[in-house]
Amino acid sequence: MRSISNELSAVRIEPVELTKSYLLMNHGPVTLVSSAHGERRNVMAASWAMPLDFSPPKVAVVVDSRSYTRELIEASGEFVLSIPSRAIASQVLAVGSQSGRELDKFAALGVGTIPASKVKAPLIDGCVAWLECKVIPEPHNEKRYDLFLGEVVAAWADPRAFKDGRWVFEDEGLKTIHYIAGGNFFATGDAFEVADK
Repeated sequence: MRSISNELSAVRIEPVELTKSYLLMNHGPVTLVSSAHGERRNVMAASWAMPLDFSPPKVAVVVDSRSYTRELIEASGEFVLSIPSRAIASQVLAVGSQSGRELDKFAALGVGTIPASKVKAPLIDGCVAWLECKVIPEPHNEKRYDLFLGEVVAAWADPRAFKDGRWVFEDEGLKTIHYIAGGNFFATGDAFEVADK
C-alpha cells in the first residue's frame, strides 16, 4: 500500500512504533471510530476504547452491534481509531449525535479525512493520533457482543502533541478530550511524575 508520509506533509504526522502504540490511548481519551466498505463510510464517537496488548498491539472497542459503523466494520474487517483534539470537540459531539444511516457525516458536518496507509477507513483530520486496525475475528458463539478486538497495523501521531513516546500538551487546542455526558467534556490535564522510592 502507498506510503502515508508523503500524502500528509501538510498535516503534522509521524509514525509511532507499533509496540508503543498503546501509549496513544492509555490515558482514556474519547476516540472517533471511522469505517469504510465499498463506497460507504462512516465516523462515530466512542468513549469505550482501550489498548489491550503490546506485541502485537491490540485494542478493544465498544460499538453497538446495531450501528451503521459496526455494519461497515464487520463487512470490511478494519477500522481506524482517531484521537481528537480539543479544537474539534464540537465535531466530536456532532458525529456522536447523528446516525450515518441518515446522513453523510463527512459532508454534512465538515469532517476532513486523510487516507490511511493499511486500511480503507480514513484517518480523521484535526486529531492528534491515529491507529489503523484490523478486526480480530471472534469465535462463533450464540451471543453477539458490542465489544470487539482489533490489531493495530499502523499508528501515527502529531509530533506537536506526542513525541518521544510521550504526550506533550503545550498547546491547549491539541489536548486530547474525555467525554462526560450531555455535551460536557474535559481536556487532558497536566502530567506529573512520581519518583520510585
